[in-house]
Amino acid sequence: MRWHGEMEELKVLFIGDIVGRPGRLAVRELLPRLVGNYSPDLVIANGENAAGGFGITPEIAEELKKLQVDVITSGNHIWDKKDIYDYIRSERRLLRPANYPAGAPGSGWGVYECAGGAKVAVVNLMGRVFMDCLECPFRVGSELVGKLREEAQVVIVDMHAETTSEKMALAWHLDGLASAVIGTHTHVQTSDERVLAGGTAFITDAGMTGPTESVIGMKKEIILERFLGQMPVRFDVATKGVELQGVVVTIGLGDGKARKIERIKMPLEKEL
Repeated sequence: MRWHGEMEELKVLFIGDIVGRPGRLAVRELLPRLVGNYSPDLVIANGENAAGGFGITPEIAEELKKLQVDVITSGNHIWDKKDIYDYIRSERRLLRPANYPAGAPGSGWGVYECAGGAKVAVVNLMGRVFMDCLECPFRVGSELVGKLREEAQVVIVDMHAETTSEKMALAWHLDGLASAVIGTHTHVQTSDERVLAGGTAFITDAGMTGPTESVIGMKKEIILERFLGQMPVRFDVATKGVELQGVVVTIGLGDGKARKIERIKMPLEKEL
């Protein structure tokens, strides 16, 4: 978390779903350049696919933290690696969706202080359409955001969901309450970034940090085999066309409303 002098606005860099080793390499190689270009006060990354495309391990979470990622959000793959259960209980910088039932390990939200003293709350939610049947993200989200606005000037929501309609509906539901609602999960960056009427920045999907010469991060030949043959196959992470995708959101500290949202799409020049 960085500080750059007297601050009336705060910048948040959100990195789209990190997929496997190629995605982690993109963060390692490209994040320093983004930090230099944008001077973000907080860096958030969705890391639920960072371990071989499925889940995250304590070692990888620690690796991402060392690479200047301040907060790691997740989604439906958060439980894929069993050693994450104990780690997430004590690691406040790794979040799981807040609308899991009571008793799930870890937390679905956190409040983080930037170097200059400004506080940013991050909330992780998961949709229910074509996904697990969790508690209502709309009710959980509005209740959490309302409470957190009493403690933090800025509230960022990662909405990890399958359908564009559910993500967009949540953004309208939280317009004027959350500073930004950023969609994740589908690994395809959308071009609908905007600031809604009430001052909430929104994008349906921040995109994928990983190999674009693929089918949402996996080797295309394997996915074609799966679609053509309808037989089980082992999914492997692809390696070509690696990019870092995400958004930078500029937010006013006085009112917590977004001023601007900008898409990021940066290719990794080296070959794996």
